[in-house]
Amino acid sequence: MSTPSTPSTAGPAKGTPSGVQPMVRAEGVHKSFGAAHILKGIDLEVAPREVFCLIGPSGSGKSTFLRCVNHLEQINAGRLWVDGELVGYREHGGRLHELRDREVAAKRRDIGMVFQRFNLFPHMTALENVMEGPVMVRKETKAVARERAGRLLDRVGLADKAANYPAQLSGGQQQRVAIARALAMEPKLMLFDEPTSALDPELVGEVLDVMRGLAEDGMTMIVVTHEMGFAREVGDALVFMDDGQVVETGHPREVLTNPRHDRTKAFLSKVL
Repeated sequence: MSTPSTPSTAGPAKGTPSGVQPMVRAEGVHKSFGAAHILKGIDLEVAPREVFCLIGPSGSGKSTFLRCVNHLEQINAGRLWVDGELVGYREHGGRLHELRDREVAAKRRDIGMVFQRFNLFPHMTALENVMEGPVMVRKETKAVARERAGRLLDRVGLADKAANYPAQLSGGQQQRVAIARALAMEPKLMLFDEPTSALDPELVGEVLDVMRGLAEDGMTMIVVTHEMGFAREVGDALVFMDDGQVVETGHPREVLTNPRHDRTKAFLSKVL
């Protein structure tokens, strides 16, 4: 894939306090899959400790943008930074040079991601699933990883399920194990890609409660969600995306209560 070009007209989105380095900064980010232009010049900033919610119709580019943040997808143009460092590239002599896979993997350790599907290892217990990353990737001893995994399972309300296998857990419990697994790598940023969309309605609340707890602890989070109540109550900033573009940005209560753009109004009229 070609190296991303420098955007001709791009400026950081407003939102990060003056003098504070944003945790995530996107400038003129474009992404295509073949002839399909998915992201069309995304500009935004996520401040440290901020809960940043992305909403919009299916196919608007929300999940693709999330995957670009940790370089699961390569961008075609623009720039993405996490904690001041370019994602997937280094800049030298005014040009971008793609990092080696090993370097990308090392930087990805600082970014936790929770998907719609839980992707737990079926042959491992909840405790073993949470231990796996620190042991295999960070080369921690099993004793250290086991102690942290136990604490994290307790944090997500599953201390009594440590010995259970995924098939013995409900969807909500599996997703909470997945959150604990991501936290086990001690990330500076957490990405949530519609983490409740695959759950039965009665199980949604237990996952959102864990995410509320992370927000209270100051974890920087980007959350792609259809849970407008969560965005309103917990979010610090909200972006409405449509057709690969940022249409509207603001405080969640402002956007959800008094949207300015017709596209936002039309979308919210169907989901609120």
